[in-house]
Amino acid sequence: MRMNFDIEVRITLKPGILDPEGRAIQHALADLGFPTSRLSTARIFSISMEAGDRTEAEEKARQMCERLLANPVIHRYEVEVRE
Repeated sequence: MRMNFDIEVRITLKPGILDPEGRAIQHALADLGFPTSRLSTARIFSISMEAGDRTEAEEKARQMCERLLANPVIHRYEVEVRE
């Protein structure tokens, strides 16, 4: 029996990779009176899909990241699966 799963994929830059967008936002926030000690950007993908079980859903989401959503050279990703 196939079940529907909600998956959240969070993609961030690996440590040491420059984040020009994050840096620009950090400077803009400081100019507005909101200084921060660190700011980084992330992309979040919300995905709904059918799978036989939670393990299959997580594996498919990881394949999506490896093949399209993330660049493994500069990104790391986290997958959260919910029923």
